Amino acid sequence: MEITDIRVRKIASDGKMKAIVSVTLDNMLVIHDIKVIEGVEKMFVAMPSRKNAEGEYKDIVHPITSQLRETLQSAILAKYEEALKEQAVD
Repeated sequence: MEITDIRVRKIASDGKMKAIVSVTLDNMLVIHDIKVIEGVEKMFVAMPSRKNAEGEYKDIVHPITSQLRETLQSAILAKYEEALKEQAVD
């Protein structure tokens, strides 16, 4: 599976949520509403989720393997950093 596009759709300066991202896989599947979150020790990626009847948030889409999770997170955070630099130039 190949990540063929990453789009940083929204960047926020306030709060812990720093960006909302869409990722395209194999030019055939798009995952919207992936969040870039500023954690206590590092930035991380939160997959799209929905609140269930019990009030808990459950991922709608998520990687099955830790290898895919790391690949996605690394690529998304790199694209986020790139978007921040472009925003600073503008």
